[in-house]
Amino acid sequence: MKLIFANRNYSSWSLRAWLVLRHFNIPFDEDLVLLNGEGWQQNLRKKSPSGKVPVLVDGDVVLPETTAIIEYLHDKYPAKGIWPSNRMERAYARSAAAEMHGGFNALRDAAPMNLRASHPGKVDFDVVADDLKRIERIWGDLLSRSGGPYLFGAFNAADAMFAPVATRIRTYELPVSDLAQEYVEAIYALPAFQEWFAEAVKEPWVVEHDEIDIILAKRDAAGSA
Repeated sequence: MKLIFANRNYSSWSLRAWLVLRHFNIPFDEDLVLLNGEGWQQNLRKKSPSGKVPVLVDGDVVLPETTAIIEYLHDKYPAKGIWPSNRMERAYARSAAAEMHGGFNALRDAAPMNLRASHPGKVDFDVVADDLKRIERIWGDLLSRSGGPYLFGAFNAADAMFAPVATRIRTYELPVSDLAQEYVEAIYALPAFQEWFAEAVKEPWVVEHDEIDIILAKRDAAGSA
């Protein structure tokens, strides 16, 4: 089994799939492709049917979509606990993960994942306030039921889906409740996340369209043109 993924510092979808594989001790090989440099798009398309990452390759199976990867791994390793064993909790976990997958575009656009950076005050809170409010509601409801430290007690796929949100809150020092901040700290304390993070901060590559200073400079230049 092999996971094709992109720059650890920036690729939020790669992080999600990788965390599930690593946390649940599923053996796999790594194939890192870059989201920058000459010809990077052509190189990615050679390895990914969709031209996007991550991609899971397991024999003849080639899956280029994070949620499909997670479901495939859950079906192949049902005893791992990738989703909660309780049917109701599993439904809630999948619901939260699906909402993360399909929403929160304002937060994604305004605050791209950048693990090695610290950019307090560079995200307009008014732009992301509604997304943060909904995220806090999801986290608060689930954590109050489970008692934490993760959304359903033990780490599962729903937490993997929200892990990049936790990084955005830290990178941009977004204002959240104490409960949400505790959850962010729990994500950062996860050994699998720490492993990814340690490699991410060592990466030398810069992906300009995910660097907030470059994004803001281009926005300012367009506004004054």
